[in-house]
Amino acid sequence: MGMVIGLGMTRLLTGVARILQHPGQVPIYPVHLAWVGSVMLTLVHFWWWQFGLYQITDWTFEKYLFVIAYAVLLFLLCAFLFPDSMADYSGYEDFFLARRRSFFSLLAATYLFDVVDTLIKGEDHFARFGTEYFIRTPILVALCVAAALSRNHRLHVVIVVAILAYQVSWILRLFETIG
Repeated sequence: MGMVIGLGMTRLLTGVARILQHPGQVPIYPVHLAWVGSVMLTLVHFWWWQFGLYQITDWTFEKYLFVIAYAVLLFLLCAFLFPDSMADYSGYEDFFLARRRSFFSLLAATYLFDVVDTLIKGEDHFARFGTEYFIRTPILVALCVAAALSRNHRLHVVIVVAILAYQVSWILRLFETIG
């Protein structure tokens, strides 16, 4: 699992480094870069939460495969942000909008996988999230569906800003960094 998440982080960092090394080579797209930041944060958050797996006393191979599948979904998100080649696209905006259905389908799947992952960690762990967890997951999935269906630049800006702001807030509150 750690290797798969590490590969995802490597893909994102290599993509960002490529942009920094050759800023004029491929036109950047701020929405794409915001999603890069969001997925990086997701990878770090996922890795952190998986340290809690040692508390699970009833591990099965099926549960282990599920966690690996979750990590693979996260890696695939990274691959959809930085493809092997940009030859078929005029820039990151063109690429992102052309591949948005795949990206947002995978992102929605990660939100649903998170529910199962949280249940695997036990009732106490699941209960820690409270009612907000039951409200946030369908909203996040609905935002992914809206983004997958639309090429509207403003909608994409609003969605990525909202999700990134919520993601930061959620993490800070979970780790009791803010009240």
